[in-house]
Amino acid sequence: MSGADPRDELVEHLPAMRAFAISLTRNGSVADDMVQDTLVKAWTNIEKFQAGTNMRAWLFTILRNTYYSSRRKAKREVSDVDGIFTESLAEKPAHDGHLQMNDFRVALGKLKVEQREALLLIGASGFSYEEAAEMCGVAVGTIKSRTNRARAQLAELMGLNEDEAMEMTDDATMSVLSASKVASF
Repeated sequence: MSGADPRDELVEHLPAMRAFAISLTRNGSVADDMVQDTLVKAWTNIEKFQAGTNMRAWLFTILRNTYYSSRRKAKREVSDVDGIFTESLAEKPAHDGHLQMNDFRVALGKLKVEQREALLLIGASGFSYEEAAEMCGVAVGTIKSRTNRARAQLAELMGLNEDEAMEMTDDATMSVLSASKVASF
């Protein structure tokens, strides 16, 4: 077979590879998958095969490495045969956050200008009460009062109770609605 394409020899070793894979996995369908993976790896890396060396040994090495790689990967995976963990996984539909964001914008627009300004400076922009008071030219207590009244008004406009969680899609909106001494809405 000198001068022949080594890919032509791959098919000759399929039965032996399958037998070896079954001896490793003890499962026919998993063994077939491993043989297929091995063939794909061998085919795509055929230039690494040195002509004149043992093709079967090279393929068995790839197969063996594929087997051990899959075993290492399986150790990192969570076993969930009853589907209990899977059932607890969920992703909230993106449209819920968008709808609540729209409600938030409408409610924010209904606040008094001074309250909205204080709330956006403290909650969304992250300024301290002192910095916001200086920017607005008012006392720190006035900013704190405006912020608290704005949060309460927003919660009322949006129909939220103190014990009700609001799921928003962005952190800035959540920071507008929450404060360290006020329950998160």
